[in-house]
Amino acid sequence: MEPIVVTDGADVFTCNAYLVDGETPTLVDAGTMPGVVDVIADHVNDLDRVVLTHQHGDHVGELDAVLDRFDADLYTYAEHPRRTAEIGDGDTITIGDDEFEAIYTPGHASDHLSFVSDDALFSGDVVVYNDGAFDDGSFGRTDRRGQSRERLIESLERILDRLPDSVSAMYAGHGDPFHADPAGDDVRTVIERALERAERREPKYPDE
Repeated sequence: MEPIVVTDGADVFTCNAYLVDGETPTLVDAGTMPGVVDVIADHVNDLDRVVLTHQHGDHVGELDAVLDRFDADLYTYAEHPRRTAEIGDGDTITIGDDEFEAIYTPGHASDHLSFVSDDALFSGDVVVYNDGAFDDGSFGRTDRRGQSRERLIESLERILDRLPDSVSAMYAGHGDPFHADPAGDDVRTVIERALERAERREPKYPDE
């Protein structure tokens, strides 16, 4: 499984929206890029479902357009007027051809979910590989209203507790996808590094 980043090259601020083809074509987050529906249609004829990691604006800006175009089901943790299925901690969901477990991972957002299979982790914004703060293991910001560094730390620990050793790829809401390097870092190491940085309780950005 190698998801397609359908928001790649966007001229607006957006999350990474991942299209996973297979028996159950799925979009993980919708992003804010105008015309993303056309990019999705270039790769699949049908879209079965949209799964949200959380409902921050950069993850849902084009959600209505995607749902309207493909008549897809919507899976979320928190309420949403177009939600067709609620998903919570420990639930399983098919993304493409694989079964993923939902892990409740608040801190960056109170409704945040991550999704883990035997091979891959969709981490949303709770942990990323590279961003404007760190290039090899970072975490979502926690300095805004409704966010919590303490809850994010607990969420990183929860992911590590439930992460199979076989996971070799991490697809985050921002930055580049990460693939384990046999001669370097693996996914667990990247998350542990992010956790260590988060535990310092220092501002992620100088202006926090």
